Amino acid sequence: MKHIIILGDGMADHPVKRLGDKTLLQYANTPYMDLLAKQGRSGMLNTIPEGFLPGSEVANTAILGYDLNKVYEGRGPLEAASIEYDMQPDDLALRCNIIEIEDECIKNHHGGHLTTEEGDMLIQFLNDKLGNEQIKFITGIQYRHLLVIKGGNKHITCAPPHDHPNEEWKSLLVQPEEGYHMKDDHRMSPQATANLLNELIVKSQTLLANHPFNLHRKAKANSIWPWSGGYRPSMSTLMQLYPEIKSGSVISAVDLIRGIGHYAGLDVIKVNGTTGLADTNYEGKVKAAIEALEKQDFVYLHIEASDEAGHDGDLDLKLKTIENLDTRVIKPLYETISKWQEPVCIALLPDHPTPVEIRTHVKEPVPFVIWHPNILPDNVSTYDEVSCREGGYGMLSLQQFMETFMKIQ
Repeated sequence: MKHIIILGDGMADHPVKRLGDKTLLQYANTPYMDLLAKQGRSGMLNTIPEGFLPGSEVANTAILGYDLNKVYEGRGPLEAASIEYDMQPDDLALRCNIIEIEDECIKNHHGGHLTTEEGDMLIQFLNDKLGNEQIKFITGIQYRHLLVIKGGNKHITCAPPHDHPNEEWKSLLVQPEEGYHMKDDHRMSPQATANLLNELIVKSQTLLANHPFNLHRKAKANSIWPWSGGYRPSMSTLMQLYPEIKSGSVISAVDLIRGIGHYAGLDVIKVNGTTGLADTNYEGKVKAAIEALEKQDFVYLHIEASDEAGHDGDLDLKLKTIENLDTRVIKPLYETISKWQEPVCIALLPDHPTPVEIRTHVKEPVPFVIWHPNILPDNVSTYDEVSCREGGYGMLSLQQFMETFMKIQ
């Protein structure tokens, strides 16, 4: 039995009054998601461990069966792995967004949806002006980049910018972790690390405000925002955790998902034209997933678009991304895979909800469905946050999902 997980990032939502108090999954036209539900078995999954924020790096790592208390080091090291930056033992790697600040508040977490070429130009500029032997800015994708501090201390508190739209930025500056007692004498203190990062934020605002790129652009990419830092993680591969997996691949436009896949021992497949937005190359991802499944036995197919639409509070766009996932991803995958002689097990789920009326991740269970040709269906006939609560799998938590999924042989 081969296995594929289709992950619609941030796809789950809350009931919306404009939609007759339906969630977006309930309202959207999703015949193939519903087909999987009718022919498969559904349930709900808690993806966020106690003590962790509902970030995609946490939820996707947990979905793949890892104990976050043992392996979590933040987004920064995952994105470093994705862009093939070889972290050294004394490195602190942080995700470095380029964001937009307006009227002293965080307007958005993406600087007006930068292209990778635009982001690279700004990051190279900042590295020339602010980088040195201790500080290095490294290009990632679009607005998502990497900041490495030699000797930096991870015991700091950073605010994820997508969790704080329209909030005053100065109140969200980096702070030392409360209650932490210095142990690593070879590293900076948490206070010194926080001071350095806050200094870089302020300096970046002066530099970017006067950059020609921003002078005639309606949306301004006018500040860096470092967060989710950590050291090089130590993770077993999926092949070590689950002997059923002999080989596998991860397909995503997002660096942190590629980084998780790298440490999990998966081949990282990069597809031309993938953007992480609603205009991503859905067909290219499907083609890559089918080709990978023909040769391997596990694929993790990650689609980011719904999460970005949720963060922007764009109801119509998020509905479109959900329907695109249904017709442009699930339909061709299902129609191809269901005809194969060797059976394939499909799982569909989000990593967390990103409600359009809140515009940030929330720590709530997500609906999932598992389908394969010989599964005994339950009584669920539609895929959404309400129907799946009545599914045959009930409520699962963290590693239970991957354990359940991989037992299907």
